[in-house]
Amino acid sequence: MHLFVGLGNPGAKYANNRHNIGFMAADQIAADHQFGPWKSKFQGQVAEGRLGSEKVILLKPETFMNLSGQSVGEAMRFYKLTPEDITVFHDELDLAPGKVRVKMGGGHAGHNGLRSIHQHIGEHYQRVRLGIGHPGHKDRVAQYVLQDFAKADAGWLEDLLRGIGEGAPELAGGKKDKFLNAIAQRVAPPRSSKSAGQPKAKPAVKPQEPPVADDTRNPLQKLMDKFR
Repeated sequence: MHLFVGLGNPGAKYANNRHNIGFMAADQIAADHQFGPWKSKFQGQVAEGRLGSEKVILLKPETFMNLSGQSVGEAMRFYKLTPEDITVFHDELDLAPGKVRVKMGGGHAGHNGLRSIHQHIGEHYQRVRLGIGHPGHKDRVAQYVLQDFAKADAGWLEDLLRGIGEGAPELAGGKKDKFLNAIAQRVAPPRSSKSAGQPKAKPAVKPQEPPVADDTRNPLQKLMDKFR
């Protein structure tokens, strides 16, 4: 069994914030793979389903970001899981928008949601780092992550979420490279070529001229015909 955790803040006010991309990822997986309805549990929202052959619990903590670990710790203990069974989807300032990295263990890099999870279950869990870009200065970070995605972000964000939904069974199966490839196929599809994949044009066939009948005229007739 796996516990997939999407990080964010509860309520309509925060729904489209950059900080809520983890919630968005969880919602996409639930919708794409016909998970059961969301139910209130573990100080959050929980949905159950399967990804391939793996049973997966989706969790969206409703404790607000800074206390996410309370919800994650409760769920982990209830299902008798270990930190290695947990994957956390979260926003990542240090990655360009649309970029994704998968990492097992490590520090929290100042992310308050991860910091809280560290405090409750330790650091040996898997993270899916979802790039949102950096505002350019650390003093602008708090405001930046709590702002809605810009309209210009809609294209890559939709592609990213669709890729996450399509690749989720691979992630649950431990095939993180295939998971990342599914996302890459959406976010950065192969460039099409005018000639690639298209059948080569057949050379034009010159129409045949009608056969010329044998000339049976004698030399005198040919000479006379020239002056007619």
